[in-house]
Amino acid sequence: MSHTDFPSYRGRMEYVCLECGGRYPGDSLLYTCPQCGNVFLLENLDFSRLKERSGAAWRELFDARAATPVTALRGIFRYYELLAPLLEEEDIVYLGEGQTPIVEAAPALRDTVGLPFAYKNDGQNPSASFKDRGMACAFSYLKWLCRRHNWDEVLTVCASTGDTSAAAALYAAYVGAPLKSVVLLPHGKVTPQQLSQPLGSGATVLELPGVFDDCMKVVEHLAEHYRVALLNSKNSWRILGQESYACEVAQWYGWNVADLCLFVPIGNAGNVTAIMSGLLKMLDLGIITALPRVFGVQSEHADPVYRYYAAPENSRHWQAVTVAPSVAQAAMIGNPVSFPRVRRLARRFMEAGGEKAFQVIRVTEQQIMDAMIRANRHGHITCTQGGECLAGLLNAKALGLISSHEHAVLDATAHSLKFAGFQDMYFNDSFPPDYGITPDKSLANRPELLLPESARQGRDTAEFARLGAEAVVNRLALKKK
Repeated sequence: MSHTDFPSYRGRMEYVCLECGGRYPGDSLLYTCPQCGNVFLLENLDFSRLKERSGAAWRELFDARAATPVTALRGIFRYYELLAPLLEEEDIVYLGEGQTPIVEAAPALRDTVGLPFAYKNDGQNPSASFKDRGMACAFSYLKWLCRRHNWDEVLTVCASTGDTSAAAALYAAYVGAPLKSVVLLPHGKVTPQQLSQPLGSGATVLELPGVFDDCMKVVEHLAEHYRVALLNSKNSWRILGQESYACEVAQWYGWNVADLCLFVPIGNAGNVTAIMSGLLKMLDLGIITALPRVFGVQSEHADPVYRYYAAPENSRHWQAVTVAPSVAQAAMIGNPVSFPRVRRLARRFMEAGGEKAFQVIRVTEQQIMDAMIRANRHGHITCTQGGECLAGLLNAKALGLISSHEHAVLDATAHSLKFAGFQDMYFNDSFPPDYGITPDKSLANRPELLLPESARQGRDTAEFARLGAEAVVNRLALKKK
């Protein structure tokens, strides 16, 4: 098969319950096990057929697809066989998602941190966050499912702190009928920039009091009792799409990830689940020959996964936490729905890569904001979750958990512009006390008014230009040529 052809391989997908082991066919809208209520992972029953191709041949194929003229293979489905290989070419939705750049840390920032690292700028996806990876897969699957069952209307619904709703609304607007989009947001907990996105895409936006976890319970109730397509990370098809992140990191580094450390904000735990799953698939097929290390990062204001793994292995007990306000809004989740997936995959990951292959780091809100501002002061476009990852890297270094020969890749899950409000609060020292953030004045930056408004009145353009230039010269102490 040429890299210019759409793949002929098709797999058979099944939902597999992580608690009772129940299996269900992949052509139905399922999110939790009908028997025990636990979450699923999707399994390709024909995965073993992929081993007929060598790891080297897979690498060659995926590298060749980088230049494909086939639209369906330009984005996350460059890795079609590893993700959702039951889709037909006509089903695949492509809005330019995936293939986001990895940008090495600015030299001055690298030297300050004392370790080589890079940001993967997933904020350069279409809706400006990593959620587009999962939505591209979930909406492609919904197109396949609607065509298969001749459904004339499906309501897509999600709970969100911002990024999920933006991505879901964008893809629903593009696909159109038979899909309609509804998003549930916690009132007052979403930035204006994030709120504007689902509104602009025409979604029905409904707000509820409380936090994300409260909205999630409402969405779960709807999915259990009505025919709606739930688009949060309980949706196993979204997890498959997000596995593309791991594939892209491996490909960027020439398929050699042995000395990489991937820092990932945990949030609802879908992304860290997907990354470990994608890496394990590539290891099984020989596409990579060793695993990188994965560090999940959580704020102390929402840290249930950290608490679980901080306990001795024989006394670990899962318990949700009550969250406090966090600037890492996408990570402000006290009961991550994907934690059972994390627990299962982390066990497999550590069996394959050693006990230090998966670890969880906790950071403070102060560290998150300081790190985000510092990164962006060095030319990056880092969101608060990207700040959380840099703070995690700094803490890992301080704890001696990362060595000088390793190279860190930090997940900047969204574009910095989505969190401009928190930047303004930092610069203006206006954070509410609940956040526990005191700005570092050396990192603050505010506009300066050089002349009063009255300086423009009554002066022609040339005269004002001279006056304005003089003010600039005085402020900057400029010297003539």
